[in-house]
Amino acid sequence: MAQHFSLAACDVVGFDLDHTLCRYNLPESALLIYNSFAQFLVKEKGYDKELLTVTPEDWDFCCKGLALDLEDGNFIKLADNGTVLRASHGTKMMPPEALAAAYGRKEWKHFMSDTGMACRSGKYYFYDNYFDLPGALLCARVVDSLTKVISIEHFIM
Repeated sequence: MAQHFSLAACDVVGFDLDHTLCRYNLPESALLIYNSFAQFLVKEKGYDKELLTVTPEDWDFCCKGLALDLEDGNFIKLADNGTVLRASHGTKMMPPEALAAAYGRKEWKHFMSDTGMACRSGKYYFYDNYFDLPGALLCARVVDSLTKVISIEHFIM
C-alpha cells in the first residue's frame, strides 16, 4: 500500500456532509468554493469583478437555513416556528417595515409546522448545509450587482 495519498490519483471526489469520514476546515473550504464559482462567473460569464473581492465581514451574511426567493432576490431566515426572523435583498438587510409588508408577522406560507421544515418549491432555493453557504453569499452579491445595474439604468432613462 502507498505511503501517501494523492488526489491526482482519484477519479472522483465526494463530500461527506455530516463530517463522519473527515473534519473539514470550513473557512478554507468556503473560501475555495466561493472563489471557484466567482472566478467562473467573472471570467466565463462576464459578471462584475467586484465578486472576486470578499472580506471577512462578508461571511457574516452566511448562516444555515437561508432561503432565496429566486424571483425577487430576497433571502429569508426562518425562526423555529416558521416566522421570518430577518430578510435581505441581496446582502442588504430589509428594514422591519419592509419585512412586515413582504412576509407579514405570521408563519411563512411555505413552512410546514408539522415537520418544522420549509417545503421545497421551484420559487425558492434553500441553503441548508455548509457546502451551500458560499453559494448563498455569491448569489446575494450577484443580486446586489444586478440591483446596482438596474438602478443605474433606471436613473439614466
